[in-house]
Amino acid sequence: MQTIYNRIEDLIKQRGITKKSFCEQLNISLGNFGDWRSGKSTPGTLHLINIAEFFHVSLDWLMLGKQTADKVREEGEAYLSAQTRQLSCQSEELLPKEQEFIKEYIAFTRYRRQMQEEENS
Repeated sequence: MQTIYNRIEDLIKQRGITKKSFCEQLNISLGNFGDWRSGKSTPGTLHLINIAEFFHVSLDWLMLGKQTADKVREEGEAYLSAQTRQLSCQSEELLPKEQEFIKEYIAFTRYRRQMQEEENS
């Protein structure tokens, strides 16, 4: 299974640039990039958005290897409480890191929806 890092690395190779150049252009520290590679961390929401824009790929593909986020968005929205709009996932089953990732993905989904609405208006 390909990781976010693997997809980023493939895009860097396709663009024909060095990893150092990529990091410099997107203001990503080489330490953070190394942590992504080793699996210690994953890119945050803002980095993902900037990387997707830089390479002209969808965030859905970058994050999940999928072309569309509709199903993922529906599943993510199911975790939201209708009253509080807070993440109401089964916290005893998800690690705090996983919960934070879901929260970031939902924020990204809202951002993407807003961008699409602006493009359509």
